[in-house]
Amino acid sequence: MLKNAAALLLICVSLGLFVSCGKTTSNFLYAAIPGSSQIDAYREDPNSGELTVLSVSPITAGPGVQSLVVHPSKKFLYAANSGENDVSLFTIASDGSLTEVTPRTPVATGPTLVVVDAAGSFLYVANSGSENISVFSIDATSGALSQVAGSPFQVGVTPLNMKIAPSGKFLYVTGSGTPTGVIETLAISSTDPACDSAMLCVIQVTQTQTNPYGLTIDPAGAFLYTANAAPDNAIGEFAIGSDGTLSELPGSPLGEAFTSPLAVLVDPSGKYLFVANEGSSNIAGYAVGSTGGLSLLSNSPFASNAQPVFLASDPAGRHIFVANQSSAAAVQTFELDGSSGTLASLNSASTGSTPTSIALTQ
Repeated sequence: MLKNAAALLLICVSLGLFVSCGKTTSNFLYAAIPGSSQIDAYREDPNSGELTVLSVSPITAGPGVQSLVVHPSKKFLYAANSGENDVSLFTIASDGSLTEVTPRTPVATGPTLVVVDAAGSFLYVANSGSENISVFSIDATSGALSQVAGSPFQVGVTPLNMKIAPSGKFLYVTGSGTPTGVIETLAISSTDPACDSAMLCVIQVTQTQTNPYGLTIDPAGAFLYTANAAPDNAIGEFAIGSDGTLSELPGSPLGEAFTSPLAVLVDPSGKYLFVANEGSSNIAGYAVGSTGGLSLLSNSPFASNAQPVFLASDPAGRHIFVANQSSAAAVQTFELDGSSGTLASLNSASTGSTPTSIALTQ
């Protein structure tokens, strides 16, 4: 057996320039289903992208579970429960099954978004009802949460989306505004005198178009993009400065020929940006230029299931996952051609009802 294993490894290494022996470790994908207060769980084949429902799915979650995030260690999953104003902690087993650790952690009113920094040190919860951000430190061993001093921190807008810069130094929150939407830049663990030593504070408010539901940052942390739904139907393009502040790029906003862009994603390579157009039932693809500008791919858009509302990528960037909210709710898998940006639909996995968030083990 050992000789056979060694021989197989030698073959894989020897032929590495010509063929791929493939990845054998599965990823797991989780979808929040607020209508039934459940989490749907799937195994993702990293080679084919196919999603297989786990035998333990669906998993009971908190009331109105709205948003999910997987800890970088792949050991924990956090879920924001909008119907109960708290956050659930789940441990992730090697087979992808989830076990909730109780009691749940109270937050402010209407938690709808959760993110974890790349180091896995802090959890951020956007509370839409109280227009603030709850922040917790994470115990690396148990995943337990401890609220940091001063939390929750006011932002003064109803958060629509939230992302952390790859550097871990800045948090970006989009919100509706009058007459336009806004992007708030918040310094994390700031030493800026204006922050009065607070861990989190707003250092810039940038105008963008109406209803900036979609938000993404490229892997290098150089550019930020927003998907602005109707009536603007446009993509906001911004450069990120070393101090975290935003500067709008020339040509921004980029008008779309499609309706109601609700989600936006830069793939892990940083070469392509994809937009889920809920009103047009398609995914638009763009090439990301060296200065952050976007160019529509020649074969874009790519047809999707009806009403796509959420985008996610697997760790390798080989597959893009799209959640849709039509009556036939599902998570659709696309294969990404890294040389051209083309998306090819592979399969769909039905969900119990409309998913509002997707989280993958990375």
